[in-house]
Amino acid sequence: MEHVPPPAEELALLDRELAQLDARRAHLLTRRAWLVSALQPQPQAPNAPRWGTPPVGHGWAPGQPWGSGPRTAKPSAPRSAQNVLLTLGGLLLTVAAVAFTLVSWGSMGIGGRSAVLALVTLAALAAPAVLLRRKLAATAEALAALALVLTLLDVYAIHAVAAPDADGLTFTAVASAVLAALWAAYGLALGKLHLPLPAAVFFVQWPLLLGAWAAGAPAIVVGWALLVTAVVDGAIALWGKGLGVRVTAGTGLAVMGSAALLVGLGESLTAGGPLGALLPGTLLLTAAVAALAGAWRTPDGYAQVGGAVAGLAAVAAVGGVLRAAVPGTWQVPVYLLCGLALLFVVRVRLPRSAGRGVLLAAGAVVAGALVWALPPVAAVLLGPVQLVAEVWAGAPDGFRGALGASMPWSEMVAAPVVLAVVAGGLGAAFRWWPALVRVAAPLITPGAKGRGAAGAGALGLGWGTLLLAAATLDVPYPVAVALETVLVAGLLAVAVRGADRGAGGAGSAEGAGPSGGIGAAVRVSALVGAVGGAVSAGLLSLASEAATYAVFGALALLFTGAALRTRAVVEQAVLAVAAVVWGTVLTGCAARSLGLAPHEAAPLLLVVPAVTVGLGARLRRHPVALPVELTGALGALVAVGLAVGRAPFLALVLALCGVLAAGAAVRPERRPVAGYLAAVLFVAATWVRLAASEVSVPEAYTLPVTVPALVVGVLRRRKDPGASSWTAYGPGLAATLLPSLAVAWTDPDWLRPLLLGVAALVITLLGAKYRLQALLLLGGAVLALDTLHELAPYVVQVAGALPRWLPPALAGLLLLAVGATYEQRLREARRLKDVLGRMR
Repeated sequence: MEHVPPPAEELALLDRELAQLDARRAHLLTRRAWLVSALQPQPQAPNAPRWGTPPVGHGWAPGQPWGSGPRTAKPSAPRSAQNVLLTLGGLLLTVAAVAFTLVSWGSMGIGGRSAVLALVTLAALAAPAVLLRRKLAATAEALAALALVLTLLDVYAIHAVAAPDADGLTFTAVASAVLAALWAAYGLALGKLHLPLPAAVFFVQWPLLLGAWAAGAPAIVVGWALLVTAVVDGAIALWGKGLGVRVTAGTGLAVMGSAALLVGLGESLTAGGPLGALLPGTLLLTAAVAALAGAWRTPDGYAQVGGAVAGLAAVAAVGGVLRAAVPGTWQVPVYLLCGLALLFVVRVRLPRSAGRGVLLAAGAVVAGALVWALPPVAAVLLGPVQLVAEVWAGAPDGFRGALGASMPWSEMVAAPVVLAVVAGGLGAAFRWWPALVRVAAPLITPGAKGRGAAGAGALGLGWGTLLLAAATLDVPYPVAVALETVLVAGLLAVAVRGADRGAGGAGSAEGAGPSGGIGAAVRVSALVGAVGGAVSAGLLSLASEAATYAVFGALALLFTGAALRTRAVVEQAVLAVAAVVWGTVLTGCAARSLGLAPHEAAPLLLVVPAVTVGLGARLRRHPVALPVELTGALGALVAVGLAVGRAPFLALVLALCGVLAAGAAVRPERRPVAGYLAAVLFVAATWVRLAASEVSVPEAYTLPVTVPALVVGVLRRRKDPGASSWTAYGPGLAATLLPSLAVAWTDPDWLRPLLLGVAALVITLLGAKYRLQALLLLGGAVLALDTLHELAPYVVQVAGALPRWLPPALAGLLLLAVGATYEQRLREARRLKDVLGRMR
């Protein structure tokens, strides 16, 4: 199909049209801004003309009078100022009325009092009608507020004079009803006033509540009074006119309804039997029906809140009756079953928002039950930590003996049931997810991630159910250890199976059936549970030597097998790292079984790091290789820490670690880090060995190493001129210079510091001449420290002879000089850095 005109020309035409539209819009906006500024009142001088000269170029026809333009209304005072004045006037009149009532009341007779109050109140009530006819609405509102205060003062006066012996609560209840009726009629008669009807709604809150209180009614009657008031508030909020009326009624609904629900819940929880819980249950059920009826007619947000309140009230009502019929330990499962029954709301034809609210109530009940049941699971997992202080002290008789007495296990019998019920529900949802989505479609449309969350929750809660059941039944200790180990194996199987299916692209739990994949959420949950369960099982096994070997051996095999079985990189790395950790613990247990002291066990702990180095050489650039080797390095660090107390063993461990690092440095990808680490470890081992042997002349041992090392470095540089001086000469120089420097600082003689300083000076000069960074920095650092050591006594003497104020003054001058020449010093430092960077 041919374009007419061609696309390029049509595009250019559209661009021109858009540019013209933008220009026209800018012109119109400029004109509008000028008109807005012209219509604002401008202050004029007394003799200035009323109208100025019309602007040029703004569309006025030639000869058109400037004054014939559009006229505006005479500007009035700002509404804010008017409101302030009316408010102040109303407050002053109110204060005067209160002062008159409280102070001047006694100086008048009964007739005068009645006449004054009646006349003032009637005048305040009648004035707004006249003012509204004259369109003075703000003044009418102010007088209506005054009339409201006067009616309250009338009530006070009547009680103080006409009915002084009347009960205060009863009189207040009757007065509230009368005031509510009076102000409702007044507000309906003068519909333009905003204050009377909200005031009537406020007075409606008190008659029933205060009447029940005055009659000494029981709490359940007070609850009914609160509920009836809340229902009236709800009706007003639904059908009342005006924002103020609805807001006041909604506030009353929230306060009175919450109070009624709390009264009903308190009475239900304290009932001595099912019959005693019937009346509170009836109150709560009535509240549920009222909330649901209101949710049927309110907008979405309020409907959802109403549905949630209805669901919670229904659970409290039915659960309260059933709770009173079962033992105390089984009360939470009763409420849980009632909460789960709310899920059948998906079969009821409710508005979508109200139904969602009921489902939220069900979720809140389930969450509350889990909050009650999960702390014992944490106690089961973390309780064996106490066995670390008494390793292999002897296996207890039962599971609880290894967990301590931190939980009242006799009161937690129902906790496994709660976890099992919730786990079963989540598992069923995971298994029959498509059918669940179809059934729940009228109310909610759960996303694809919901299925994975359900599966993960079912898996975790099922695992916790078995552990908690074993603790509450107090199974024998061997059974508990075996159960935790078997559960870890099961979780590993789930994690590996899910990882394999996810990596193979066979589908996921979110989008296919259970046979199509496990899902990332389930896989992560299983992996985290396996690691956590392995830690708990390992801690639990510390009570017995045989159990420790059995559990950690099984864990090492299980995690190793799982790491070999899975193809997912992250899961494989986590499993491999965990296997290395369990292997390290096994070597430590072997050292304890052999009766070795901590420093004697340190070399034995290097077995696992040696295995990880060999495994890294086999894996090479595989993503799992680095985590495994780093975990082995942490084991080597633990060995170094154990050997710190004995210098000979520390030297041996450092040397062995250097060998392992050198073995890793054979591989090109590890050489940049492992090579330097090996050199540092070897040098450190040499120093420690010399210090342990109390050698006073370390040069006799270090020079034979330094000379051939430097020869090798020279040969390396000839073969590879681009090789770094740190690689070629650094280890050889450090092997002699650093131990000699350490001994020179404690040597009272002058010969060693002198020879060391001369050698360091020569090395520094050679580094500067041949541009070798290692020689320059090592030699310079050793020379500076050696010189500092020799000059330190004299510096101390000079510092002692100087006045106390001189060092701070010199430091201040130095800082000022550096600050003043900061940029120059910065450039010099950068040039020095560049010079050092160009050295090899």
